[in-house]
Amino acid sequence: MQIEFSESERSTVGIEWELGLVDAASGDLVHIAEEVLRELGTDDGVEHPQITHELLLNTVELVSRVHHTVPEAIVDLQELIALVRDVTDPLGVELMCAGTHPFAQWYDQKVTPNERYERLLDRTQWWGRQMMIWGIHVHVGIDERDKALPIVNGLLTYYPHLQALSASSPFWGGAKTGYASNRALMFQQLPTAGLPWQFGSWANYEEYVQDLVTTGVVTDHSEVRWDIRPSPKWGTVEMRACDGLSTADEVGAVAALIHCLTDRMSEQLDRGEEPVTLQPWFVRENKWRAARYGLDADIIVAPDGRQRNVTDDLRDLVVDLSPVAERLGCVAELETVDVIVRDGASYQRQLAVAETNGGSLQAVVSSLTHELRNGLPR
Repeated sequence: MQIEFSESERSTVGIEWELGLVDAASGDLVHIAEEVLRELGTDDGVEHPQITHELLLNTVELVSRVHHTVPEAIVDLQELIALVRDVTDPLGVELMCAGTHPFAQWYDQKVTPNERYERLLDRTQWWGRQMMIWGIHVHVGIDERDKALPIVNGLLTYYPHLQALSASSPFWGGAKTGYASNRALMFQQLPTAGLPWQFGSWANYEEYVQDLVTTGVVTDHSEVRWDIRPSPKWGTVEMRACDGLSTADEVGAVAALIHCLTDRMSEQLDRGEEPVTLQPWFVRENKWRAARYGLDADIIVAPDGRQRNVTDDLRDLVVDLSPVAERLGCVAELETVDVIVRDGASYQRQLAVAETNGGSLQAVVSSLTHELRNGLPR
């Protein structure tokens, strides 16, 4: 099977932001995505090109255009949020984003009518129905197809940094899970989701997809839902590991880190240098540690097994990547990584709100919707 990798300008960037729709009074999820999208679409029923449906009717997805800088993509997303609010505010519906909703129950959620979703749920059953989760996806343009998989493999080294920084799902179905990112472990239950295989060549990837198609696992490569994957249609590498985030500043920080890491690896490959990769068993352990402990995780940072606290490594990464950020126009966004490390990630804020409010998860939802509307206090 040949999989064509579209031409793409190096290090262009696009961001997808999944948002939950919640009742402003109760904080519970509401199933009005079709109504929202109908209002935002054309008279003949075509969806807005940048505001789209997702698996569940409690969700809309914002998709930025292709940009050269992260700040441009964030402005784009904020303009899309304003369009959605023009529809949802009069309905008494708020927008929220986190890896999971703190107390909503998966079995109460309604699925978007769509043949592809119906096929997915028919196959995955109970686990598929559990996918009441939200994330951000960051695409970075890759100028040569044969760079894509080495960059995917290299980004796995920084998987725990991104997972810990974005972790925002400490609750599930009304329970405190003990994990910073419960979403990370939920999503990997789908048969083609989770960590990618570390392939050595594009031909290996094509053989893998052909095997899946031949055996009826997928119908095409787009149904391979790895945490980090090549996106041949767009000519990008797509980072999908991150939990959903409730503020534009945090989305910008995570996107800037991904943008800078990817561009630096692309430059290394131009010089004939391979990005540092970890053994698959180290990658898997790092994912679990970051999901469990968030910014308190001690992670494996080198093939020799050397370990370090993820926050210390994140601080050094911001310094190391600052020349790249200068070139890519995202210095302020990258520096916000330090702010998150200093002031706390979303999962930490949510746990603190619950504790302050006697365990109230409605208060947690209220804090998330407030953050999305107003940002974090300065």
